[in-house]
Amino acid sequence: MSNILIIKHGSLGDIAQASGAIQDISENHKGDEIHLLTTKPYFDLFKRNPHISNVILDKRLSRFNLIYLYLLMKNIKKYKFSKVYDLQNSSRTSFYKKILFPKVTKKIWSSSETTLPEGTSKQDFDTKPVLSRLDHQLQSSGISTNHTLSPDFSWSPCDISLIKNYYQLEKYIALFPFCSSHLSFKKWPYYNDLISMINEKFENKLKVVVAPGPEEIIEASNINALCILDNGKALDISQLAAFIKDSSFVVANDTGPAHMTAHLGSKGIALFGAHTTAHKVSIERKNFKAIQVSDLSKLSANKVFENILLYLD
Repeated sequence: MSNILIIKHGSLGDIAQASGAIQDISENHKGDEIHLLTTKPYFDLFKRNPHISNVILDKRLSRFNLIYLYLLMKNIKKYKFSKVYDLQNSSRTSFYKKILFPKVTKKIWSSSETTLPEGTSKQDFDTKPVLSRLDHQLQSSGISTNHTLSPDFSWSPCDISLIKNYYQLEKYIALFPFCSSHLSFKKWPYYNDLISMINEKFENKLKVVVAPGPEEIIEASNINALCILDNGKALDISQLAAFIKDSSFVVANDTGPAHMTAHLGSKGIALFGAHTTAHKVSIERKNFKAIQVSDLSKLSANKVFENILLYLD
């Protein structure tokens, strides 16, 4: 039995996308112990993943914090990992490689750099869809990929029956009108107009709800929808996954909850401006689609509402 390391720090959408790759790695290493290095926001979440044996915390302190770096490397080295799958593919994880395995090839350290297609620059390779890049990386590392292109995030939800009972949630449409403050260009501005249309059409028989993150609770008061919290606090990721899974439909900006919805198999749409494409971020699935426009401010609430009616049973 060997110890295998997977590195995946975040973000939330990337965690959902990596579920298939993690499953493929696990299924190709039957009998081995699968360890995963991640950050604090995803530490408890990954403990729910049935394809992982052990979760290792990386606090991601400064690289100049030599004491922390030494202790982290010491902790990693004690497992004597025979193979590392870097699914983060960041400058930080590349730095870890230089410390742990400075001269190894893809036989030991699998990353987008060590498996880069011949004659292709890293810059060009990174223009390809996210899941296609992961699939190439794993196949180039000898992994048979049956799930990488079709991630399954269904391992993530927990029981939220108490929360649903408290808010009397039966049939509901979940909206995710938020995004990080530095990514305001991803935000569609007409959610309240959409809510009015939904309420008029369904005569309030289909609740419209939001589940804000910790930094979004105050902003949620500006949205004319029922705000779902857990004793005044934002839902954690497993609760959020269950909330999305049980919804009738989801409408979201291009953020983590949109990617969660896609890979939970739930119905919904994501709203994309010119910042990227749905194709590049591999978000469209059988039940989850995208509306792509050059300017989100010109995407009408009526257009989004028509798409809801098209896909909603």
